Amino acid sequence: MENQSTDRLQLAAKFVNNTGAPIFLTGKAGTGKTTFLRDLSRLTHKRFVIVAPTGIAALNAKGVTIHSQFLLPFGSFLPTREAEGNFSENHGFFTQQTLARRHPLNQFRRNVLKAIDLLVIDEVSMLRADILDAIDYRLRSVKRNYKVPFGGVQVLLIGDLYQLPPIVKDQEWTVLSQFYKSMHFFEAKALQNSGMIYLELDRIFRQQDDVFIRILNNLRDNRATAEDVRILNQHFKTSDQIADLPPCITLTTHNYKADELNLRELRNLDTASFFYDADVERDFPENLFPLPQSIELKVGARVMFIKNDTSGLSSYFNGKLATVLQLDKEGIKVEMDDSHDEFVLKKELWENKKYRINPETKELEEEVIGTFAQFPIKLAWAVTVHKSQGLTFDRAIIDVGQAFAPGQVYVALSRLRSLDGLVLRTRVQPDVIYSDPKVVDFTQGTGLQESLTDLLSTHQNQYLNQLIQDTFEFDSLINSLTQFDKEQESSMEFEDELLRKDLSLIYETLISEGENTRKFRAQLFVLLQQVDHAKLMDRVEKGTEYYLKFLTGILEKLILHEVKVEEFSRIKSYQNGLEELELEMIRKYLGIAKSGRLIQAILKGEITGRMPDIEQQVASLRKSIIDSVRKALPEKAKSSTKTGRKKTKEKTPKVPKARKEDSKSISVNLFLDGKSPQEIADEREFALSTIMGHLAHGVKSGVLKLEQLVAEEDIREIQKAAGKYDSLKPYFDYFEGKYDYGTLRLVLFSGKEEE
Repeated sequence: MENQSTDRLQLAAKFVNNTGAPIFLTGKAGTGKTTFLRDLSRLTHKRFVIVAPTGIAALNAKGVTIHSQFLLPFGSFLPTREAEGNFSENHGFFTQQTLARRHPLNQFRRNVLKAIDLLVIDEVSMLRADILDAIDYRLRSVKRNYKVPFGGVQVLLIGDLYQLPPIVKDQEWTVLSQFYKSMHFFEAKALQNSGMIYLELDRIFRQQDDVFIRILNNLRDNRATAEDVRILNQHFKTSDQIADLPPCITLTTHNYKADELNLRELRNLDTASFFYDADVERDFPENLFPLPQSIELKVGARVMFIKNDTSGLSSYFNGKLATVLQLDKEGIKVEMDDSHDEFVLKKELWENKKYRINPETKELEEEVIGTFAQFPIKLAWAVTVHKSQGLTFDRAIIDVGQAFAPGQVYVALSRLRSLDGLVLRTRVQPDVIYSDPKVVDFTQGTGLQESLTDLLSTHQNQYLNQLIQDTFEFDSLINSLTQFDKEQESSMEFEDELLRKDLSLIYETLISEGENTRKFRAQLFVLLQQVDHAKLMDRVEKGTEYYLKFLTGILEKLILHEVKVEEFSRIKSYQNGLEELELEMIRKYLGIAKSGRLIQAILKGEITGRMPDIEQQVASLRKSIIDSVRKALPEKAKSSTKTGRKKTKEKTPKVPKARKEDSKSISVNLFLDGKSPQEIADEREFALSTIMGHLAHGVKSGVLKLEQLVAEEDIREIQKAAGKYDSLKPYFDYFEGKYDYGTLRLVLFSGKEEE
């Protein structure tokens, strides 16, 4: 089994590196999916971003949420060009038309998405088909490639369909059912006939008990027998019997049951309460908090670690259980369940990040925009099945008598290493152990897939052809220049005809090379067909040298133009467009520079990882071009009054600024200038909840009125509930997500001092 598992991981790496096919990487917990994701940055030459359906899943995957990266409105996406009103009179639906017009991508996110070759989506069991189709539409639009799924970006989907299902409300499903058979991601229109590779990692690390493995597999496949149920129910114990057992965690189905049990046990301890507050820095919205902002603990409390030890000492891991031994203002000491070692806790750090293009190197990179530091533990007399995903326990009390979602019983039981550690608080009833039949049908249908080695060979050949086609061509750059010119004609933002001729010269230079590139590609295709690999690599090497020199000349012309127009004011969208053109040309340069190594590796069936030397070469080239261009140009006046357009209207007076304007005042001033909170969030690259916090400061200081930010009927509805709770999360749950945290904070706490 070891070799088979290793082979599967190797195959997964080859499918990612050497093909363009969409991949669904799946397998039970503990089969290597998370490790593969962690190693991806050194395994692949492709530029990628990692996204996930929820904030916590994104934090765990070290990525960002789907909604923040793709700027999707909350609601349901209908995969059609028609207006949403043709399908429903209710709010909360959007189509291709409304996504493009009412919710356009800002430049930062568009540049990131333009730069990627690979999109990684983690925890796809929760990913809805309509959201995947919205992602598909966004990528086709950004890449200006509407003919292929995801605009030609490879998609790697990671997760286990037998875990958490996607959530859809009845009123949403009434409309969505006109487009989809179910809400699972595999029903997305973008994946129909896409040739998605199903790759299951099949070595089970957690369980070694053959009887238990058989029962779990039967539960998973909806084939549980009466004998399986009988064996499980042998582990049922009464409340009195459970009371006599050593302490262990309870897995239950509902949040309220876990919370009640934890709170009751904490109150039963006759020791003093200590409270530990998180340190929240910069932009880290509440809906991303991995733990409460304030944790209440007592000596004797049962706790569970919710993060792996990042110190490198491996003192604890996600799911490890312990008992609190000692508490004081400075820290927490616990005794580990397994080793009985004493351990003094330190706070762990969670990072909220975003992807951006480095303005100097034009490389895709991660930027940390906020942090959350807290002791990495939570009360652990009980935890929900939902939150136990990915954890492993030697012993646990399972309480799934009220299982309400497909697979809950399977998920709960599969947290255990063996049947020996199983304690059932309620007997397992046959009617609650079902898996979603659509998932079972899909999984069984994958048995008809060709062998993975044959599929790899087919897709590698397709990728090689596509690589040659996409690398040695300039039509895409010509199309982007044409599109840019059209947009500038319609906006009339930059009217200096003399300077705009610079771009015409670049256009003509690219057009003049068209016939050469067509002949060169044809030669490469013939050599590939003739399996003359030596001659093919020789031609690629010579072509690479020629085209890199050619593109260097193009980049020099474009960067010279960018530097020339720096002295103009009020031409922001023109300069943004130039930046996008430059990014596209640098991406083309990188593609050509990497092509030789990549083609050679694929022909040999090898994997080539990142190529930092080539990326450094491109960054150095760009810097040297900018330096030489600036030296050659005469020094500009320190404060230019040139504008790209004729006179613009005066702006409204702003709030008087302090000597150095703080972040909150900047947001308030932008709001007074007429920008909406969402527009301010996009412009400043903050979460909407952070901007709402800034505007709340404006309300407190009397610069803004509450009614300017929240509709009066909403204010009245929220204020009716005022005083029920002392923190925002219960209010958010009370209103079932109708109001975001920022709005709730504004109405409930804008008159109080900040917490």
